[in-house]
Amino acid sequence: MDIQLSVVARWRGGELDRLVNARHSAMHEALARFLLGFPEWIARPEVSFSIYGERGVIDLLAWHAATRSLLVVELKTELIDLQDLVSVLDRKRRLAPIAARELGWISASVSTWVAVASHRTNRRSIAGHRAFLASAFPNDGREMRRWLQNPTGSVAALSSWRVEALGSRQGGPSRVRGKKASPNMANSGSRAR
Repeated sequence: MDIQLSVVARWRGGELDRLVNARHSAMHEALARFLLGFPEWIARPEVSFSIYGERGVIDLLAWHAATRSLLVVELKTELIDLQDLVSVLDRKRRLAPIAARELGWISASVSTWVAVASHRTNRRSIAGHRAFLASAFPNDGREMRRWLQNPTGSVAALSSWRVEALGSRQGGPSRVRGKKASPNMANSGSRAR
């Protein structure tokens, strides 16, 4: 019968994908502005790859020439499937050096950073999966900021990002809170430990 069904999600009169894309774009802008504070880093948005039959897009691929450090940045407006997040980021980390060679970047180390939009649902998800996320991303926003200033070795970080509505102002990464989860993690971020 060759039947196809198309479903379009709508929310408050608009198309949901446009809203999600606008939030994702706002996070891109916020992180790009943040990285401008580290002039020794070069960042390329939306770097696509097709390597050994594996395909994907790296939200931001950043390069520090002096140390030959490569940074794979994943932006998340919503945390839906955490196992998928970890496996997809592992694939991107593994394949990033090959994709970076096309840009002339020959890396000595590869790090990963997940920047998560800071809102109640994401904070709840992080708090509910603290041990799992800590094993995948042992570093937080503060450690990430220090590492960007002096990239030695590799890091795997997860941090919350405040992006004002769909605008471009933000305060940078926040530490993801330690062992005791506060009921309101909005003011301090949340740590995946």
